[in-house]
Amino acid sequence: MDIVNLADTVPFTTKDGSEIRELLAHRNSAIRNQTLAEARVPAGCSTTPHYHPCTEEIYYILAGTGEMRIGDETRSVRPGDAIAIPPGQIHQITNPGPVVLTFLCCCAPGYEHDDTVLV
Repeated sequence: MDIVNLADTVPFTTKDGSEIRELLAHRNSAIRNQTLAEARVPAGCSTTPHYHPCTEEIYYILAGTGEMRIGDETRSVRPGDAIAIPPGQIHQITNPGPVVLTFLCCCAPGYEHDDTVLV
């Protein structure tokens, strides 16, 4: 049985500039086809616009507020919002608020730097 506590993870910066803590992935568990991570974007910061040729993502907002851009559409997001990001769609999340924007990020197949294309 694989159980990973957030406090036991080591943060790293993804290619798009967000700080993540990988909870479950092939690197630390029996999971092989997806990843689950907590991501954080500091106040006043944004991820670099990017897309994933192979990976679909789900963001689930836990704390803070943000502006989610997918393609040409931008919408406000807040705790409780789940965001679908299809493969190949250019996307970016911005934190205009005064606190850290925190969200869960589920990727299938699992997150890899090589599947991130900056634009």
